[in-house]
Amino acid sequence: MGLLDDRVVLVNGGSQGVGAAVARAAVRAGAVVAVSGRRAGPGEALVAELTAAGGRALYVRADLSDAEEAKAAVTEVVRAFGRIDCLVNSAGLTSRGTLLDTTPELFDAHVAVNLRGPFFAMQAAVADMLARGAPGTIVNIITSSAHGGQSFLAPYVAAKAGLAGLTRNAAHAHRWDRIRINGLNIGWTATEGEDATQRAFHGAGDDWREQAAARLPMGRLGRPDEIADFVVLLLSDRSGVVTGSVIDWDQNVLGGLD
Repeated sequence: MGLLDDRVVLVNGGSQGVGAAVARAAVRAGAVVAVSGRRAGPGEALVAELTAAGGRALYVRADLSDAEEAKAAVTEVVRAFGRIDCLVNSAGLTSRGTLLDTTPELFDAHVAVNLRGPFFAMQAAVADMLARGAPGTIVNIITSSAHGGQSFLAPYVAAKAGLAGLTRNAAHAHRWDRIRINGLNIGWTATEGEDATQRAFHGAGDDWREQAAARLPMGRLGRPDEIADFVVLLLSDRSGVVTGSVIDWDQNVLGGLD
């Protein structure tokens, strides 16, 4: 028996990075998986991979910065599979900005992807669960930077900190509906998106991962597959009654000082 046998799971931002790892782990755990994303190429390629491995999978094109598309992704999953049992909000925008140089347009872009999209995807998913009188689980991928973060992440931190608050608020509101909602504050992780960010904004070379690893307590960055296994646990019944938790998935300890 898999942890997610016969569950219908939507992974927003699921075509690469942590989202793709979650999709793979969910299929291995027995779930029917839909992945959403803006680019059809990577999304369809992932679905083909999952299907070839014996899973049931669907790609849904959606730009999570558009609230209507965020809701429509859930609607499409319900149309295709009859319901949605689990939602993972993994899409994220990490472009840089400080308090002084962030434009209103950049700020709005961060809020749109990192907060508003997850809000309305959750709204649509919870509405389906309530209409069926069924339990469900949601996991929001947040960031350890939501505690404060670096100075060059001001709009990102603002939006992701909002998502952490939303996670707790929604979990409290729907605990009596048996809908569990939790979040992960993930730390520095080796993903395709992080590679692009390091090269675009920090002038990183091909050895940036090795240099980063040397500065980290465990001697390496986090891996998407490790996060994915933790997400599957939170989506499954094996995480028990846990709801409203925003868990620090990181190797740095908040409040610890050397």
